[in-house]
Amino acid sequence: MKKILNELKQLHVAGFDAGKIFSGKKSNRMVSGFNSPSSFTPEVNPEYLFHDSSRDAVVWFMNSSDPLYVFGPAGSGKTSLIKQLAAKLNYPVFDITGHGRLEFPDIVGHLTVEDSNMSFQYGPLALAMKFGGLFLLNEIDLLDPAAAAGLNGILDGAPLCISENGGEVIKPHPLFRFAATANTNGGTDETGLYQGTLRQNLAFMDRFWLCEIGYPSPKAERELLHRKAPGLPKDVRTKMVEYANEVRKLFMGHADGSFRDTIEVTFSTRTLIRWADLTVRFQPLARQGIQPVNYALDRALGYRATPETRTVLHELAQRIFPQETKE
Repeated sequence: MKKILNELKQLHVAGFDAGKIFSGKKSNRMVSGFNSPSSFTPEVNPEYLFHDSSRDAVVWFMNSSDPLYVFGPAGSGKTSLIKQLAAKLNYPVFDITGHGRLEFPDIVGHLTVEDSNMSFQYGPLALAMKFGGLFLLNEIDLLDPAAAAGLNGILDGAPLCISENGGEVIKPHPLFRFAATANTNGGTDETGLYQGTLRQNLAFMDRFWLCEIGYPSPKAERELLHRKAPGLPKDVRTKMVEYANEVRKLFMGHADGSFRDTIEVTFSTRTLIRWADLTVRFQPLARQGIQPVNYALDRALGYRATPETRTVLHELAQRIFPQETKE
């Protein structure tokens, strides 16, 4: 812990041109960040594509007021969006995943034995508030509403009092940010897709700025596949994006009726890239009569599905690009 604290003490606030940071074009609008990255700062992914729904998060980073609550379907890139924005500003990110038994000490910290002495181990929230940075609470809608309501004071900007550390009071650093991600908007899950999520307290939810994130546009994903898998023919990449969006419709219950209402797996952009990459790598199998598209599909997604859903996935693949999947 001493090493971590010493590292974070070296961080200093710095100003950046917001346009240059987020779009590559100078805007003369300034946004605050840190002078250098730390071991808690995510690595910048130069191939990451910021799609249209990222605007709200960008504006929030530029001049934060309320905490940010980002929600959307599984695999839509909620966490990666927040982390990539933080990376551009050298923000340390202290993240934790919510669950029904998460308790306040898991977030704030607890006493522990270090070098044969009892000392206080700061949790992710305390580190973000003390030194500046982003506290990211993933899957916040899995929290017990009573436990989540214990964060109300922090969400309102109040100091954090740690009684276990001699009553230490931590006032929020000017660059402290609180962001949460979830599959639901904190109300309820009417689809039945996200079991375990809970309706959150209305007063708790009222403290957040809500931002809905969807999947990237087909155009953005086609461009991404062009960068990641240029060896695939353009028409195959286009069909892969079409296929991914059809699977997402099935997952979200928006299918056209050709298949059953919903399936339990979906296509994240990460899975789409993996599928394209594996298809290229398994091309030599074509000489053995094995179709690379089908073979790669199972390894990218199909093996995570039930046998029934796996059949649906292959039927859909045969419909969208029959030549590439024909045995």
